Amino acid sequence: MEAAAAAIHNAASLGSPVPRIRTATRRSACVAARSTPSGSSSRGDWQTACAILSSTNDNPAPAPKVNGQRTDLAPPQDSTSTSLDLAAVSTTNLKRPLSISDLSPAPLHGAQLRVAYQGVPGAYSEAAAGKAYPSCDAIPCDQFEVAFQAVELWIADRAVLPVENSLGGSIHRNYDLLLRHRLHIVGEVQLPVHHCLLALPGVRRELLARVISHPQALAQCEHTLTRMGLNVAREAHDDTAGAAEHVATHGLRDTAAIASARAAELYGLSVLADGIQDDASNVTRFVMLAREPIIPRTDRPFKTSIVLAHDREGTSLLFKVLSAFAFRDISLTKIESRPHRHRPIRLVDDANVGTAKHFEYMFYIDFQASMADVRAQNALAEIQEFTSFLRVLGSYPMDMTPWDSTAPSPASSSSTDQQQSG
Repeated sequence: MEAAAAAIHNAASLGSPVPRIRTATRRSACVAARSTPSGSSSRGDWQTACAILSSTNDNPAPAPKVNGQRTDLAPPQDSTSTSLDLAAVSTTNLKRPLSISDLSPAPLHGAQLRVAYQGVPGAYSEAAAGKAYPSCDAIPCDQFEVAFQAVELWIADRAVLPVENSLGGSIHRNYDLLLRHRLHIVGEVQLPVHHCLLALPGVRRELLARVISHPQALAQCEHTLTRMGLNVAREAHDDTAGAAEHVATHGLRDTAAIASARAAELYGLSVLADGIQDDASNVTRFVMLAREPIIPRTDRPFKTSIVLAHDREGTSLLFKVLSAFAFRDISLTKIESRPHRHRPIRLVDDANVGTAKHFEYMFYIDFQASMADVRAQNALAEIQEFTSFLRVLGSYPMDMTPWDSTAPSPASSSSTDQQQSG
């Protein structure tokens, strides 16, 4: 080892290139350095010699990239000069362990974000996902709960699901799923609903025998269809975009579907009538769901959604909740009651009137304030004193973008899909 070190030192001092040393020579030198008695070589000498010998490898190959990041597990380019005799230690088979960033990257501005929605391509939910996260990778799901599970299982990064429609009311199924799953509301988006009457190319209105769509879409276009003279059978379908797909797939020339212009483009249908909804102010509100909550802020309008319950007797719970918000001048935008899933009925015994049965309810409340606002914090602290259950579903920015009720929406149906299915 001393001879090798001396040769390296002399060559370096003369300014000549450092001679290439085979791995076998370097390994034997280091082994010799380790086996040298402490009396003839100190630990510092051994470390210095190994450092000098290990630095003599010429032009090592750059480490490969795994998921865009460089690793240091690749062997040098000249495998003949660096092969080891230890077969058990082979760096060519080693891989960098996967991390959370590998499983679910967090791109900026929604680029390549995987967003789950309920319905088929052309659904209004797909349009809402595109509005919430431009340039996202939209993932269709056949059921609302599948979209929840897609986010929980890291198949998707976000989910965009409808919670209420201006004409059809609340979508109770999704309110129940919000309580059952542990996802967080991180935003909202409002989307105008613009229905169209679609049929196969060449089909005329007078040849139609039935119209199919989601029940809510049929109800929202009932008067317009009557004014058009379409007194035909109206049949319910799972969703509106699915109805358009059904007509196109089965070649039904006597059937029309209520969906959107985008659904017509996707499935090769013609638009027989545009904007057939009875009310132009037909808007669906969607919420954006994620595995982690966002940090609430006070520099822009925020909305907070909570759910609460009360398991003790008394009729003043809702009054106390409203008082807690009213005292602090916090505006409520929604109150929704749903039967208590685990305690749907409460028995009340009265010696004078007998036994009465009352329904137990969970209350979903939206209010206009951020959880970073001290008023909201104090209101929830007061509410928690007289409730048995209180959970914040999310504190998120309000959708303040203006919309034009006369303009067609960018995608098709299913904003009202599966409404009242729960």
